[in-house]
Amino acid sequence: MGKAGKALKQVLETYEITQNRLAVVMETRRSNVGRWYHEQIDPTGDTIADIVSALKKLNPAAAEMFVELYLGQLLKPDE
Repeated sequence: MGKAGKALKQVLETYEITQNRLAVVMETRRSNVGRWYHEQIDPTGDTIADIVSALKKLNPAAAEMFVELYLGQLLKPDE
């Protein structure tokens, strides 16, 4: 498991966003966010989009960091 959970954990810690706050904005259970955060389950593709949307509402820089951490290598031009 992983990359999304690692990225989410780093972003929430860096921007001091609680799992509960993210869950409220996403309109999901905090336990769902906790499972992603602790890498117990991976969020689906649709959920990744929901995470980014929620992070944009809370802090646009957090959303950018999440996308960079999660998709960074895919977004960089080939060398």
